[in-house]
Amino acid sequence: MGSFSIWHWLVVGIVLLLLFGKGRFSEMMGDVAKGIKNFKKGMTEEEEQEAARAAAAQRQIDARAAEPTVIQPQPTDIPAQPSPSATPTGSSVDGAQR
Repeated sequence: MGSFSIWHWLVVGIVLLLLFGKGRFSEMMGDVAKGIKNFKKGMTEEEEQEAARAAAAQRQIDARAAEPTVIQPQPTDIPAQPSPSATPTGSSVDGAQR
């Protein structure tokens, strides 16, 4: 009672063939197959493009790593003040002897 018998499926199949026709049904399946192939092709092309972009970005990073990085002083930087241990022994900050 809960499942269909073979006769039910046979009637459904005949009705579908009458509605869509044998040629039209196979055309639709062919179109579905073409759609799947195009989808797979698009996915592989997208992956290849992404891999090419990643490789180009890595080459650019590698090229930059060879260049030394120089940090320029900015107008808003605070000048460094010498620490007391950096002054020579026996002299004061203003340069006078004791």
